[in-house]
Amino acid sequence: MEYRQLGRSGLRVSTLTLGTMTFGQGDTSLIGTVDEAGVRRQVDIALDAGVNLIDTANMYSIGASETLVGKAIKGRRDQLLISTKVRFPMADGPNDAGLSRHHILQQVEASLGRLGTDHIDIYHVHEWDGQTPMEEYLETLDTLVKSGKVRYLGVSNFAGWQLMKALSISDAHNWQRFVSNQIYYSLEGRDAEYELIPLSVDQGLGVMAWAPLAGGLLTGKYRRDQQPEEGRQLTDWGEPPIRNPEKLWDTIELLVKIADGHSASPAQVALTYLFKKTGVTTLVIGARREEQLIDNLGSVDVRLSDDELDALDEISAPELIYPHWHQAKAVGDRWSPADLALHGPKRPA
Repeated sequence: MEYRQLGRSGLRVSTLTLGTMTFGQGDTSLIGTVDEAGVRRQVDIALDAGVNLIDTANMYSIGASETLVGKAIKGRRDQLLISTKVRFPMADGPNDAGLSRHHILQQVEASLGRLGTDHIDIYHVHEWDGQTPMEEYLETLDTLVKSGKVRYLGVSNFAGWQLMKALSISDAHNWQRFVSNQIYYSLEGRDAEYELIPLSVDQGLGVMAWAPLAGGLLTGKYRRDQQPEEGRQLTDWGEPPIRNPEKLWDTIELLVKIADGHSASPAQVALTYLFKKTGVTTLVIGARREEQLIDNLGSVDVRLSDDELDALDEISAPELIYPHWHQAKAVGDRWSPADLALHGPKRPA
């Protein structure tokens, strides 16, 4: 297992992170199917493989995921790092969602209790809140770091301008700034290369890529004229939205071809591709079944050639939207390292 620095922090995290959205059962979970025994086995498998970061959220199965993680790590908390999140509704009251000081302080205590720990290593704001003043929640997060309840701060699912505004406010007040940017990034959807990857490179945030297999779409079980009998994409689950099915099927066909040449799975190839992308620190992998987790962990042993990486780059490339197409024509002689995340070369030297 490789370990990479998380942004400009001193924290080193494994290139694969154990995701826990599938942990939990019952009416409180949209997709949670893994029970307590299964969670313990997944944690055991991940730690044995060298994974040192577990990513959860208070809203996964309305707290059940955190509770299951807490039980699974009891007695070995010092062997790993924990990331959790705050923002989404946890009840029906008017103050049971968002990034208000009230909600954050209430939820951090609840998360600490469910996880059975006295600190959270990385605390992510899970989504944008356009009604709470940024100064309110950024100061609250800074206080949590200074109190020792949180070690590092992260952000997830912000637009580029929203994230840059938050970083500027933190800098202006000398508050702790985000060191992690957890975003959707996969061969199916490389939209993050427009703004969020370049911004992360420029501002020193490590990228934690969630759904690097596009919710299972890139595992090879979904093909142009072949659909599995089960799977998240066959339900009303809409993440990610598929805007260009033909491009997706072409990408999957290439994944399968490359995987066959390496005696690897398409999922392993898709993950290996992302390891090579500029700015990426770790990939958050979640699984319903142990064999899926074991297969994903095997991606660290796959080696792709430059030609194979170039072919995957080409077939999945996002169209240049404005102003990027204009800049590509006009100012390509003066790219910064952040610009190159979109305009290439596609892999760090």
